[in-house]
Amino acid sequence: MRWTLKPKPQQDKVESLQKTLQVDAITASLLVQRGIEDYEAAKKFFRPSLKDLHDPFLMKDMDKAVARIEKAIKNNENILVYGDYDVDGTTSVALMSSYLKTKHGLVYTYIPNRYDEGYGISYKGINFALENDFTLIIALDCGIKSVEKVDYAKKQGIDFVICDHHRPDDVIPNAAAVLDPKQEDCNYPYKELCGCGVGFKLIQALALKDGKTVEDLLPYLDLVATAVGADIVPIDGENRVLAYFGLIVINSNPRPGIKAILDQVEKTEFTITDVVFIVAPRINAAGRMKHGNYAVSLLTEEEPKMAANYAREINEYNLDRRETDKKITEEALQQIEDKKEQNRFTTVVYHESWHKGVIGIVASRLTETYYRPTLVFTKSGNKLAASARSVRGFDVYNALDACKEHIEQFGGHKYAAGLTLLEGNYEAFKQAFENEVAKTIDRNLLTPEIKIDSQIELSQITPKFYRILKQFAPFGPSNMTPVFMTEYLRDTGYGKCVGEDKTHLRLTAIQPNSTARFVCIGFSMGDKYDLISEGKPFKAVYSVDENEWQGNISLQLKLRDIKRQK
Repeated sequence: MRWTLKPKPQQDKVESLQKTLQVDAITASLLVQRGIEDYEAAKKFFRPSLKDLHDPFLMKDMDKAVARIEKAIKNNENILVYGDYDVDGTTSVALMSSYLKTKHGLVYTYIPNRYDEGYGISYKGINFALENDFTLIIALDCGIKSVEKVDYAKKQGIDFVICDHHRPDDVIPNAAAVLDPKQEDCNYPYKELCGCGVGFKLIQALALKDGKTVEDLLPYLDLVATAVGADIVPIDGENRVLAYFGLIVINSNPRPGIKAILDQVEKTEFTITDVVFIVAPRINAAGRMKHGNYAVSLLTEEEPKMAANYAREINEYNLDRRETDKKITEEALQQIEDKKEQNRFTTVVYHESWHKGVIGIVASRLTETYYRPTLVFTKSGNKLAASARSVRGFDVYNALDACKEHIEQFGGHKYAAGLTLLEGNYEAFKQAFENEVAKTIDRNLLTPEIKIDSQIELSQITPKFYRILKQFAPFGPSNMTPVFMTEYLRDTGYGKCVGEDKTHLRLTAIQPNSTARFVCIGFSMGDKYDLISEGKPFKAVYSVDENEWQGNISLQLKLRDIKRQK
């Protein structure tokens, strides 16, 4: 691990904010690091308001999208709400369909099959619409690259309204409306919405036309917050507002489907991290192991008993998914070991029988192990399909774009993408991808980095300090959980490896000349026990956390890494 201490912010800004807000220097420093330098910015950060959401009609084509949907309702047209099978896609479809059904009786949903249609708009989906007399398709979390498919639909008399957040190509589909803040000529002030966020802006615009306010749409924000967390978009600006209020809904009055998932775990208060690790994997599991329709059914079900049944079924899919991805990860790691490919700048593996539904998870696991831009391929019909994952700081989308002569189709983001290619192009692509990454990657990015916000003493960690830290949430990209570093620590002598397989490290840290002491937990850090044994001095990087045990809540340090003190 590379430890990187962030540069100290300007002292005069820290002192000014410290005085204005009546907070300690560490808190003021953390805020200035996040671009919060005055009272008004701090107020927006700590007290998000629905009034801070932008006018949806600032988004290019929003007026056209609203007009086309209103025309469909007026003319009693069948509307098909279409979205991908991942969390962002299925929450988007649940959001849009459930809202439109309050206005119109002819609204139906369509999720493509991961295995015979793949990501995005498919000809099979358009033909389904044609055969069933749909004249309008609202595509969510996909469509920005579907130029030929939208043209095909138009020739059949089917219009598209596209709500996407992926990067567009040079040519934009000829749809009735294209909502995507990443279009170059779109002047919408916030560019980082997820697909469900763009969908929310559309229902916000429809609601405004009906004389409603954004407060009337609060019950839909549990879906938006789930998508924001799962799609790993920045949690700043508008996303922060949507996630903040979405979490309030999740903790107070979530829709029956989300409540049924949360009821499966023993917890009373849920954070965005819980959404990412509890709700999102279960929603994803439906599309990975069975069909994304199950997730939409769960998220739109209004009867609690039925929702509980769906949640149990989807949890079974999630358990199957865990077993499958564990098995494939072991096979992929063995393949890398057998081929002695650890010296490459990339990790690219393939087996024709690997389950297409979990190759993205396997790619993430391999990236954690070897910390290289990673591609996991499997057979998909007469082609090969892959999921790509990257390391922090390296744009895998751009690398794939440089190799596109070997690729049939690709799309995605900086850190995660998907692609298909012909089997005969696999070796040529693998070499081209290796060459491109070797040529463009900064070698430092091949070692995991921990960015440290501040160096502090244990005595500075007080209940009041933690209460303010909690108000920095929700955490995520652009507003990560604060990470601290403390030197000259020792264990009290009772440190040990814990867990069923003794892979975790638990100790109690103290510092010289201080009465402060904190229990520390380091997950998957059991192999570092020697660094803290026998009273050896060490330094640690950690975040501050709460531990609840037998009704008692105490502060603890969640270790990120430890090193011997020199």
